[in-house]
Amino acid sequence: MSSLTDALPQDKSPINSESKSPVGDTPPATQPVANTFVEGGLQGWLTVLGAALTLFSTFGAALAFGIFQDYYTREYLSRNSPSEISWIGSTQLFLDFFIGLPTGRLYDAGHFRLLMISGSVIYLFSFFMLSLTHPQHYYQVFLSQGIGMGIGMGLVIVPAVSVPSHYFRRRRTLAMGIVFAGSSVGGLIFPIMINNLILRIGFPWAIRATAFMILGLLLVANAIMVPKYPNMNKKNINMSTIFKDVPYVISVFGSALIFWGLFFPYFYLQLFSVLHGVNEKAAFYSLTAMNAATVLGRTLPNAIADKYGAFNVAIPMTTLTGALMFAMFGVRTTAGMFIFALVYGFFSGAYISLLSAIFAGFSQSLNEIGTRIGIGMSIISFALLTGNPITGALLNPPHFSWSSSIIFSGVVVLGGVALLVISRAMAVKTRKTWRV
Repeated sequence: MSSLTDALPQDKSPINSESKSPVGDTPPATQPVANTFVEGGLQGWLTVLGAALTLFSTFGAALAFGIFQDYYTREYLSRNSPSEISWIGSTQLFLDFFIGLPTGRLYDAGHFRLLMISGSVIYLFSFFMLSLTHPQHYYQVFLSQGIGMGIGMGLVIVPAVSVPSHYFRRRRTLAMGIVFAGSSVGGLIFPIMINNLILRIGFPWAIRATAFMILGLLLVANAIMVPKYPNMNKKNINMSTIFKDVPYVISVFGSALIFWGLFFPYFYLQLFSVLHGVNEKAAFYSLTAMNAATVLGRTLPNAIADKYGAFNVAIPMTTLTGALMFAMFGVRTTAGMFIFALVYGFFSGAYISLLSAIFAGFSQSLNEIGTRIGIGMSIISFALLTGNPITGALLNPPHFSWSSSIIFSGVVVLGGVALLVISRAMAVKTRKTWRV
């Protein structure tokens, strides 16, 4: 039995008491209750693949913002400071997560297809509009890449992350890890692709070529993802009960602290490496190496978490992530850059993929999963909005004092881990099991 299923308390409703199945796996009231739960199946794994393609095309591109941070800082938007430029990527991530609350509610209300189609259209339109921007026109880039792409991503992420829960119980956390691994593969491919395309055909056509590839992938993703329970229960979810769930609230704010500093290397490692004497061509592959490592970081820990619990895996992995932040001080060579990128990518990737399982584990029923994940993502969005602009300002360009940014990022990540420890302790007491 998965850690997520174990985490869900028993529902006292007549339907559940008759079926004797954990509420985390109980179909909506509008669906017949089966005595057995069919794990996965062809449609289940196709849905996981479609969700992975969605995150590859959206969150994977967002994880590659470091190449834009570097290119914009040195060339395309060179009149703007690194902090101002980082607001583009931070706003994109902010909207990606902030819109999670309304999209989570809409998903739980049965509007999966509407969210996926509308989000895909907005995201692709904004991606193509980015190719029409002009150098040194900051507002054009901000509107297309920060606002438009952020809204599009925000509409598709929660449905894509949540829908595998319809098909998996015993291996649910692993399924979620595979979905998030799609973003890792995107973060692996996009930096190489866009860096090389910019050098060969220029920025506008590099963006258009990337957008056409994403168009094809999102068409496939929308075609093969099918919710198992398309007509979800329309009953109102008691929001006050969710916000009074103290362990859940603590875990959300702990996650916000972690995300306040977690993405600093994703945004700045390429720029940091170039300014510290690493070969520029080699530095182009720093993000690729980091995101390559997150492929394993988002699958292996999730497989372990199905047996030992999402909290029990996330806490040590994220503790090491915070400690590794300080290892950036030692990056001065090409070898050092790649070692840091690989190790940091592996450990930081684990928490990103386990996040949904941690939030969903507090759900009282299947109908709450999207809302719980959405609330958590909405609160985390404010950390994503402000984290990298803060670290960008602490850099104090053009002198680039990196110590303040590194220390800030490391401390807030470790502070977030401390809150996770408290949340876990309370969850263990409530659920009466150490596997949380």
